[in-house]
Amino acid sequence: MTDRRTKQDWALCIQDLLDRQFPDAKCVRLVLDNLNTHTGAALYETFAPAEARRRLDRLEFHYTPKHASWLNMAEIEIGVMNRQCLDRRIPEKGTVCHEVTAWEQRRNAEEAKIRWSFTVSAARVKLQRVYPSIEG
Repeated sequence: MTDRRTKQDWALCIQDLLDRQFPDAKCVRLVLDNLNTHTGAALYETFAPAEARRRLDRLEFHYTPKHASWLNMAEIEIGVMNRQCLDRRIPEKGTVCHEVTAWEQRRNAEEAKIRWSFTVSAARVKLQRVYPSIEG
């Protein structure tokens, strides 16, 4: 958690991800939303060019669709976290970090899964304007 959502904050998060959490991984695949800070350029703006390149060489970016964001399971999980953990006023950043960490550990221990009920057929009807029409 950071106080802001800047490119530098994101780059430092990536540094932590690669250097501390997954130091031996050859490739880390990131599923990202389309926030303007979530780019390789943020690494170049934060680190020396060689350091930015070293990190980028280990990353593979996968951006969620701009439309039909129901596909974004991360957003669903954030909604679950908000309802189960952050549904009240929490006055201090440290308390938020502690609460989210405890929630995350419990959720992972439970091996919680999203039970998908929205089918492709239903999506094609509900999101007709997003899906292209294929004519005979």
